[in-house]
Amino acid sequence: MTNFGAKTGGADNTAAFKAAIKACSDAGGGHVIVPAGTYTSGAIHLLSNVDFHLNSGATIKFSGTASNFPVVLTRYEGIECMNRSPMVYAYGQTNIALTGSGTLDAGGTSSWNKGNNRKILESMISSGKTDPHQRDVTTSGSSLRSTFIEPYNCDTVLIQGITLKNSMFWQLHPTLCTNVIVDGVTTDASTAHSNTDGCDPESVDHIVIRNCTLGAHDDNIAIKSGRDADGRRVNVPTQNLVVYNCLMNGNWGAITCGSEQTGYSQNINLDSVTGNFDRSFVFVTTTYNGQTGSHPPAFGPFTITNSSCTSAPKVFDVSGLSNAHINGFTVKNCAFKGVANTGNTFKNVDGRSFTNVTINGKTVT
Repeated sequence: MTNFGAKTGGADNTAAFKAAIKACSDAGGGHVIVPAGTYTSGAIHLLSNVDFHLNSGATIKFSGTASNFPVVLTRYEGIECMNRSPMVYAYGQTNIALTGSGTLDAGGTSSWNKGNNRKILESMISSGKTDPHQRDVTTSGSSLRSTFIEPYNCDTVLIQGITLKNSMFWQLHPTLCTNVIVDGVTTDASTAHSNTDGCDPESVDHIVIRNCTLGAHDDNIAIKSGRDADGRRVNVPTQNLVVYNCLMNGNWGAITCGSEQTGYSQNINLDSVTGNFDRSFVFVTTTYNGQTGSHPPAFGPFTITNSSCTSAPKVFDVSGLSNAHINGFTVKNCAFKGVANTGNTFKNVDGRSFTNVTINGKTVT
């Protein structure tokens, strides 16, 4: 990397990183290695067949210079639009990787990386801007936050070993990708910024999230597939997702489906999940934020096996709609202890089955 002019000490390395990545990709691929030290940069855009690797002791601090984060196609809370680039981004690339034991720090982007009024986009859609390239939120007179790491429409993606700090918004956001591995990544559990989900796979097919320590000031993993009419326009689900051997530290859900999820949540299987829970072990609602409409979701079947807790306010709080029941809810070989409220809630749930399940030592039938 230093061969392309990268320097520590506060220099702007945006151009140096870009040149190194391009040269590596043009040569057929390989590793772009960031040595130990602290580097300042704008957006880093990955290209095909390149592994951008941070050695131990390497830190990249993303800057407050908004112009170093060009406008790109992205999704904001499930709606496609043009916005300032995520800190690390790739579009339409194949065989890319972000690896190493270094740290990526987005704290410096706080001067421009702000705004959460999704109605800006909703109003653009209602005014007839059906092409997402017409929805440039940077020229709307307001702003919306950019995610931290976002491969978009990419095939074969590896994100491994890195640590993320001081995110302003969602931390890992693979979108419309296939064949993704997130392995051994640590995300920020700081409460300084809201909506800093750990990992939000959105409209992704075949993804494994493993061996991660996922901190968040919101959901640790939130499975998404677009929002409302724009989600139905794109019409790509998240599917074939496996999560294992991860430590979750957040103030909302360890693994959630939504809130940006058009259509359905089906064939969800939880096995060997354990921990202390500040909210219900399982919480399912089909009236999120009081939303209604003519496209009711399809939920279920859900299967929970070999799981437990040492504390929780409640175990099961599961509600479907009168016109869209939850179809299938199976629990086997689970022991929930330290539960404050043992009165479970089930509304409009078909196909319930409990085998060898106890709450505070009492069998659930």
